[in-house]
Amino acid sequence: MAERPSIGVAVVMRREHIDNPWQPWRWMLSEVIAQEPGFGGQPRLMRKNDQEELWLHPGFVVELFRDDAEGYYLNATTAAPGWFVLWRMEDEPTLSDEPLARPTMVSLSYHDAGRWLDAQETVEQVPAPPDVVEWMRAFIDEHHVLEPKRRKRPDSFKSLQDRFGNPAAVSTEKKFGGGNG
Repeated sequence: MAERPSIGVAVVMRREHIDNPWQPWRWMLSEVIAQEPGFGGQPRLMRKNDQEELWLHPGFVVELFRDDAEGYYLNATTAAPGWFVLWRMEDEPTLSDEPLARPTMVSLSYHDAGRWLDAQETVEQVPAPPDVVEWMRAFIDEHHVLEPKRRKRPDSFKSLQDRFGNPAAVSTEKKFGGGNG
């Protein structure tokens, strides 16, 4: 069995200061970058100042699946193809004094992003670099088959049925009461 095409990536999350007395900080996806051996395997603080923190989360593998070629096609045909990252806030602070935003999944598929959003997860998108988009498009060219569009027959040509599935008829004649008088 052939291996699926895959690339290693790391996710950079940004914690930024906002002017809000109830919530002085917010987390957001900063970027997805190519995995490098020097990143190690654990999240680490890259930069911190009064206005922001940048955290590197290494070790993600993005695989392309033949049965999800449609999801990659939908991404590749947008004006700005991108990475989709599902992330969650950790329950207890572990690496920092504050809870940390932790990415859990990275994908290039619109279908994955849609399923995650349907499950009420936090999903953000950032642009994918041109070499990754070309890699994804080569996969799409090899595995995606466009479904032929089928013409929808107008409802006026469908036979009428009652609520039990029996043939029904429509008449303009009055059957009961209201005679001309």
